[in-house]
Amino acid sequence: MKQDFYEILGVTKSASKPEIKKAYRKKAIQYHPDKNPGDKVAEEKFKEAAEAYEILSDENKKARYDQYGHAAFENGGGQGGHGHMDMDDIFSHFGDIFGGHFGGGFSGFGGGQRQVRVKGGNLRIRLKLNLKEIAEGVTKKVKVRRKVQAAGVTYKTCSTCNGSGQVTQIKSTILGRMQTASTCPTCSGAGQMLDKKPSGADSHGLEVQEEMVEISIPAGVIDGVQLKVSGKGNDAPGANSVSGDLLVVIEEIEHDTLKREGSNIHYQLFISFPEAALGTSKEIETVSGKVKIKVENGTQSGKIFRLRGKGIPSLDHYGTGDMLVHVNVWTPKELTKEQKKFFEKSLDDENFEPNPSQGDRSFFDRIRDMFS
Repeated sequence: MKQDFYEILGVTKSASKPEIKKAYRKKAIQYHPDKNPGDKVAEEKFKEAAEAYEILSDENKKARYDQYGHAAFENGGGQGGHGHMDMDDIFSHFGDIFGGHFGGGFSGFGGGQRQVRVKGGNLRIRLKLNLKEIAEGVTKKVKVRRKVQAAGVTYKTCSTCNGSGQVTQIKSTILGRMQTASTCPTCSGAGQMLDKKPSGADSHGLEVQEEMVEISIPAGVIDGVQLKVSGKGNDAPGANSVSGDLLVVIEEIEHDTLKREGSNIHYQLFISFPEAALGTSKEIETVSGKVKIKVENGTQSGKIFRLRGKGIPSLDHYGTGDMLVHVNVWTPKELTKEQKKFFEKSLDDENFEPNPSQGDRSFFDRIRDMFS
C-alpha cells in the first residue's frame, strides 16, 4: 500500500507551504544521490519525497489528495494519473530546492556539475465523458496542438557555460571565499543553444504540429480529476531536453435520468396508484443498459430498491457502488367523475387508512440505509 504523503515528509495536514518546503528540502538533502551513491533504498526515498512534495506544495492537488487520497492521481496504470517521478523530473521541477548543496541537474549518480535536462511546458485540455464511459473506462483519441522540435534543427554547445548548464560565482564572505552555482542564463540550464533552424520554426527551433494522442481513462474517474499523459506536452529546445506532459481534466456530462453520488447511482422511479396497489414490473435504465425490476403489490412511496454492483467502480479499486432506485407513487392532479367517485367512496374504507407496519421504515431509516 502506498505510503501517506504527509508521513513521507513528516508533516501534518495543517502544515503551511513553507513548512512543507522545509520538510521536503530536509528529506531531499538526506537522501540525495550525491550523499548516497549506489544506494537504491535512498534513491527510492528521494523519489518518494519529491512525489509527496509535488502534490502537497500545490494547493489544488493537495485539496484533491486530502479528499480522495492517492486515488485522485491514479488511473489504474498506463498513461494517466500521477505516476512515479524519475530523477530528471525531480531535478527539472525542484532543482532550486537544494540551493548550493548539490548540482541542479541529474545525469547519473556521482559528484560534480550536471547538465540540466530542460523540460518543455505542460499542456492542459478538458475531456468530457458520459456516465457509461466513466463506469466502464474508455480510450479516447484527441487532437492536440503541441510545440515540437522542427525537422532539421541543430543545437550547439552553449558558449556561456561550455555545456555544463551552470555558471559559478566566487564571493568573498566573512567566512572566506565561497563558490555558488546557478542555472546558466543563456541556455536556461540546457547546456546547448540554437545553431541552425529551418524556416517556419521559432527562435527556439520549435514549430506547432497537430498530433492525435490516445488517452486511457480508467473506470471510476471523478469530475475535475486530472490525469497525466507523459511526454505529450510541448517540446523544449536542445538535443537532451524532455517533452512536457499533457494534463487531462475530466468533465462529467450530466445524465438525463441517473444521478451520481460518489460510487452510487440514484434513479427516480415513478409508478401509478394502481401499480403500487397491484404490483408491477418496470424496465429501468442503468449505466450498463436496461434491466427489469419487480415492484411488489402494496409498495409504498419512498421505498428504495438497491441493485448491488450497478453503480460506478471505485477509482482506488475497492469495489463497485450500487444503484438506488427511489420509488415515487404518482398522484394524479385531475380525475374523471368515475375516478373521483371511487376515491370519495374509499375515504371511509379501512383498507385505505394509513397503517404503517414495522416493515415500513421511516424516511430517516431509508436515508441511513442509502449510505450503509
